[in-house]
Amino acid sequence: MPNTPTTVVATPLSNQLLIALPSLAETGFSRSVALVCQHDEDGAMGIIVNRPSEYTLGDVLGQMNVEGASEALRGQVVLAGGPVHPERGFVLHDGGMQWDSTLAITEGLFLTTSREILEAMGRGEGPANALVALGCAGWDAGQLEQELADNDWLTAPADTELLFDLPLEARWEAAAGRIGVDFAHLADYSGHA
Repeated sequence: MPNTPTTVVATPLSNQLLIALPSLAETGFSRSVALVCQHDEDGAMGIIVNRPSEYTLGDVLGQMNVEGASEALRGQVVLAGGPVHPERGFVLHDGGMQWDSTLAITEGLFLTTSREILEAMGRGEGPANALVALGCAGWDAGQLEQELADNDWLTAPADTELLFDLPLEARWEAAAGRIGVDFAHLADYSGHA
């Protein structure tokens, strides 16, 4: 049963996009865009929002014995949300309704980890916009701040168009473009000095 929204407590980097820079080219975060969902003195947690997994939502719903989802919903690509807890599902969604295990990122953006939201989506009663990811990205206390100081990431404000409307393959360059960065002009990515 959905709950009413709780008060959003903003954290320093919550609702920011992390955009991988050339220094991460040889890592699992190469060309990735991650939404920071929570950030405090204990560290940070986010979801990579531009990397498809090998699964569809139909695969995940089938594993959970959730029936009744539309063909379009079942065909939705599930994201590879990060290397931490790759067996765990995370639903990034809009709307004012919350389910058990829902984190309010902003007034209209939430992260839910309960089965209930997937069942609601299967019945056609879920949020208007949702991304399902397996796994998340995590940073220990001070780790993300150090990576930012080392110029591993750019930050940009998140927006619903990028999260829910743009094709996955367009999100990395689009996120950078929102803060005036054109990766075609960076030597490490374009191959031109």
